[in-house]
Amino acid sequence: MQQSMMVACEECGLVVDIPDLNEGDKATCPRCGHTLTKAVSLPFQRPVAYGIACLLMLVLSLSFPFLSFTVNGMGHQITLLNAAETLQHFENSVLAILLMITVLVFPAVYIMLVLYLYYHAHKVKNVGHVVHDRAWIKFLCRIIFTIQPWLMVDVFLIGVLVSLVKISALAHIGLGNSFWAFCLYSVLVVKCVSLVDRTWLWDQFFAMKPVEGVRAGDTHLDHNHVGCHACNQINPLPRSHKARCLRCDSQLHVFNANHSLQYSWAYLLASIVFYIPANLYPMMYTVSLGQTEGSTILGGVVLLWKMGSWPIALVIFIASIFIPMAKMFTLAWLYYCAGKRADDSSHVAIKRLKLYRLTEFIGRWSMVDIFVVAILVALVQLQNVMAISPGPAALCFATVVIFTMLSAMNFDPRIFWTPKNKPCKQDSELDAPESNSEVPSVHK
Repeated sequence: MQQSMMVACEECGLVVDIPDLNEGDKATCPRCGHTLTKAVSLPFQRPVAYGIACLLMLVLSLSFPFLSFTVNGMGHQITLLNAAETLQHFENSVLAILLMITVLVFPAVYIMLVLYLYYHAHKVKNVGHVVHDRAWIKFLCRIIFTIQPWLMVDVFLIGVLVSLVKISALAHIGLGNSFWAFCLYSVLVVKCVSLVDRTWLWDQFFAMKPVEGVRAGDTHLDHNHVGCHACNQINPLPRSHKARCLRCDSQLHVFNANHSLQYSWAYLLASIVFYIPANLYPMMYTVSLGQTEGSTILGGVVLLWKMGSWPIALVIFIASIFIPMAKMFTLAWLYYCAGKRADDSSHVAIKRLKLYRLTEFIGRWSMVDIFVVAILVALVQLQNVMAISPGPAALCFATVVIFTMLSAMNFDPRIFWTPKNKPCKQDSELDAPESNSEVPSVHK
């Protein structure tokens, strides 16, 4: 059972008193539907089991050949680490580091920290173990939820599959033992991440501290509290910019609509600037019988379509052209609407919030094309017979993806629930539920 606690919804600002949850239940915000917390069935055993399986599959993924490429009697074989090493060879250190961090380092660190924290959480709850190094535990909890959005194992797997289809007509492709282990590793990582809940994990080590003057039904417009973005602890309104959370010691950030919009617009405009050379310059160069030919993103889509690989051409077009453009236009429209902050109804706010959630979710999948380039560069290296090297657009496109993700992360969706020209108290009475005893919806 989980102790009753109050949580401020990070997407609409409503303070909700969460009831006790049984295993398998989850609590959602009654105003915007955002998941506030969940109680996973077998909360200690399942994440640990999946975490151990992840590490085992990761070791197997790095221990054997990953892919092989054979054409006209000449062949080349790579391991999973060769992709980053080959990018480094072509003086693309930034892409090599990005590949290593998002596909290997961050996922491995995340899984190991989950195992460590869940082991200690089990000792605290079931054995009565006392947490002595509180600062260390708080630091590790903050780390895993900071790197979680940057785990791209599943995106890399899709990139590998696209790469295989892209060159299968040109040569024989062999799938090594590590390829199948990596497929299982990707599925296990996604499942393990889905079992880790931020609010629940913090509660195993440090109970939420009550704050006077804050009631269920209050919102961020009442200016009587600040919700911590790291652990969801409700804190008194800080008097300085260096105030720390009562529970996890993270720096508190008072709701500031203009500040959030400025950062979001800055990252978005930067991504638009880099998107221009990402489409004009070649994404990769192909050497065939001594002749070098550059290929842009759109050129690669057209080539695949002419070769009859229209499903892969469609995947590349959606992931590398449609999604980035749609995300930039959508974010710009949402930021424009948020900047106006007209007196829209809750129905309109929920619609924009759902669009924002979708945009934030699909943004990372644009990295597929970067991973396609990384695999092709590592795999197709037969000197002058056939070879592929990264083009200048690869780094520009990776920058576009990163900046759009940062833009969405810095945006505070509570702006949708903040009318521009009304007193705060009237706003809270308009947006909050009629009863202060409103409870979240609980689903099994």
